[in-house]
Amino acid sequence: MTMEEGQKEKIKRRTSLKNIIGGDILATDFFRRQTKLMVLIMVLILFYIHNRYACQQQMIEVDKLKKELTDIKYDALTRSSELMERSRQSRIEEYIATKESDLQTSTNPPYLIRKSGN
Repeated sequence: MTMEEGQKEKIKRRTSLKNIIGGDILATDFFRRQTKLMVLIMVLILFYIHNRYACQQQMIEVDKLKKELTDIKYDALTRSSELMERSRQSRIEEYIATKESDLQTSTNPPYLIRKSGN
C-alpha cells in the first residue's frame, strides 16, 4: 500500500453527516456484525412502548371506574337519606293524619322495663 491509498481508505472510513443520512453507515462492517443486537434492541423498544401504552389505558380505565364508583356512592347515600326521611315516625304520623284515620300514636310503651330483684 502506498501512502496515497492509505489516505484514500482513511477518507473512505471517515463518517460524515452525508454518510449517516444516506444510510451508508449501516453498510459498515461494525453494523453488519451487530445486526442481531440492533434488531433485539428495536424489539425491546417496541415492547416497552406497547407496555407503556397499555398501562396508560388501564390507568385511564381505573380513574373512570373510580369516578363512577364515587357517583354511585353519592347516589346511594342520597337515596338512603330520602328513605330515612320518608320512614321517620313524624312523617308517617302526618301521612296517616291526612288519610282521616282514627289511628293514633300510642302513649304507653310497648313493654315495661322492670328492675330485677324487687
